[in-house]
Amino acid sequence: MTALLLDLPLALGLFGAGAATLLATSLFGAVLGFISTGLIATLVWVRLEAPDVALTEAVIGAAATSVIILYVASRIGNRATPPAPPPIAQRVLAGILSALLAVLLAHALFSLPEPAPSLAAPVLDNIAPTGLGNPVTAVLMAHRAIDTLLESAVLVFAVFAIWSMAPEARWGRAPGPAFMAEAHGPLAFLAKVLPPIGIVIGVYIAWVGADAPGGKFQGGAVLAAMWVLPWIAGLVAPPSISDMRLRLAIAAGPLVFLMVGLAGFAVAEGFLAYPPGYAKTLILLIETAMTLSVAAAMACMIAGPPERRARP
Repeated sequence: MTALLLDLPLALGLFGAGAATLLATSLFGAVLGFISTGLIATLVWVRLEAPDVALTEAVIGAAATSVIILYVASRIGNRATPPAPPPIAQRVLAGILSALLAVLLAHALFSLPEPAPSLAAPVLDNIAPTGLGNPVTAVLMAHRAIDTLLESAVLVFAVFAIWSMAPEARWGRAPGPAFMAEAHGPLAFLAKVLPPIGIVIGVYIAWVGADAPGGKFQGGAVLAAMWVLPWIAGLVAPPSISDMRLRLAIAAGPLVFLMVGLAGFAVAEGFLAYPPGYAKTLILLIETAMTLSVAAAMACMIAGPPERRARP
């Protein structure tokens, strides 16, 4: 009965927040609905005893993605003509397909054997040499470190690919458009209140990831969102893409990761191998550099290529 009293309001709240997002009549209202949906989904994952997924949902679904949507909304402004609503048949078909997908996912969930297949036990059996307390971080930084290294490199190439879309005449300028400063309004309020809190939370999430749910990607996403928010409110300006400090921040994580990996040939058993007793220290070094890179890369990817025109 207690579980029902907790889970039923969450289920109804998740449905209601999603409906409010879809039925919102203003961009800002839709963003608020989206944030609410992400926060309630976070609580749902907590109830399902999946703290890492819950943290990722809170950081990516409710925070970073919401800032991206605010950025898009600020660029659209009131100048865009509202699109015509889709035909009734299209909306009905979308509803039927969504319901079918929900049924299939529910069937897959309830069809899992008891206990569900998992590699958690082997990971926990081999986590001691890393000195870490978070098995997810141990997997990402030790057991499949080469995958994580390549993922970090993809961020760098993604930023360069976005920058390359700028015309030659705009190369070297600041990424994205310039926004007019907003003295009042909800966006200006959020841009002034949230960053000091968000920076502390982002750093904490990145640091605690060695021993608890969290890590570089979640912490870096929060830090990126805390930079983008005051930028779209016109309170700060991004550095130019030719600024060496910005380029080093983007490349710091993969460079440190690669240097530690190459050092494994000399002090350990091979590439990306950690010497006994120093695994956690080196992993924390990589995580710190990667947090900076994720934050800088995500912020630049959201901003886009350099632009000349200012956006009101």
